[in-house]
Amino acid sequence: MSVAGLKKQFHKASQLLSEKISGAEGTKLDEDFMEMERKIEVTNKSVFDLLSKTTEYLQPNPASRAKLNMLNTMSKIRGQVKTTGYPQTEGLLGDCMLLYGHELGEDSVFGCALLDMGEAMRQLADVKDSLDINVKQNFIDPLHNLQDKDLKEITHHLKKLEGRRLDFDYKKKRQGKIPDEEIRQAVEKFEESKELAERSMFNFLENDVEQVCQLSALIEAAVEYHWQSSEILEELSRKLQRTISAASSQPKREFKPKSIRSSMETLDNSQHNNLSYSSSQKSTADHITSVQLSWPESPTTNGNIHQSDVMDQPCCRSLYDFEPENEGELGFKEGDIIILTNQIDENWYEGMINGDSGFFPINYVDVIVPLPQ
Repeated sequence: MSVAGLKKQFHKASQLLSEKISGAEGTKLDEDFMEMERKIEVTNKSVFDLLSKTTEYLQPNPASRAKLNMLNTMSKIRGQVKTTGYPQTEGLLGDCMLLYGHELGEDSVFGCALLDMGEAMRQLADVKDSLDINVKQNFIDPLHNLQDKDLKEITHHLKKLEGRRLDFDYKKKRQGKIPDEEIRQAVEKFEESKELAERSMFNFLENDVEQVCQLSALIEAAVEYHWQSSEILEELSRKLQRTISAASSQPKREFKPKSIRSSMETLDNSQHNNLSYSSSQKSTADHITSVQLSWPESPTTNGNIHQSDVMDQPCCRSLYDFEPENEGELGFKEGDIIILTNQIDENWYEGMINGDSGFFPINYVDVIVPLPQ
């Protein structure tokens, strides 16, 4: 920085201290300018909060948001184009219903209802994903652009104006000690910055209908989401009503208990019928069981890697089964030995097993050989 620049910075700091500590008054701008500056400040804060709250509206679980950000950051570092999507609660509930619906089977009325509802919840999750994409493209991205360009430019003009005002006030108070030419230049620069800041604020506030258009895009996306959700839920309601009507119209089956005695008689008859077959097979069975089979002893392995080899490098043993829910996670079974390659943060390791690599929770494993510090 030049000597003149350092001198100007000293003037600004000196004037600012005199205003803050001594209560000296600086040059007051007109009320219209002050009102525009207030509106710009409120708009800046509103955009920042809207971006944060809209993200919470679309992705309400803070833990899932943090995990998603971590996975997407690692994908970018690795050069992967595809990113992991937010796990919608409707999809998680739908997967749970489908799992138990398949286990109960189609001969169960409750199982069939769970299957129908599980499919509907998956559809709701897809509709919620579409809402996320729509809101991001038509509301969040334009607000980011507004924050990074227009509002940033206005903030720059206002900051420059404040610096030139401080410089002008410092020189004005020392009129007679400072050459008139320097004071005249300070006035010209002050007026120039004021005009730039005032013009940029005026143009921005006159075109604030653009922000209304962005709000309208948010509402249109929400209307589309709720309309599609309503269609899915109404169809599901009709299916469930048909299932209830069909189940109610079916004749009730009578309960016929089976006594333990009849079960034992059936078992005895079955054993008697198979007696001759068992006798004919006895000699063969005795011959097979008399043969002593042996295998060469081998160390415990994890995939194709011997445990003795694994112990020579950072590794851990899994305490529980871990089923991956998102792309980039590493699945394993209880008791598996996992090679440790990196610690992402206080909650996640990165490791490798059977040639596959990925992330997994720290509290699912017991470290055998720690990572080097």
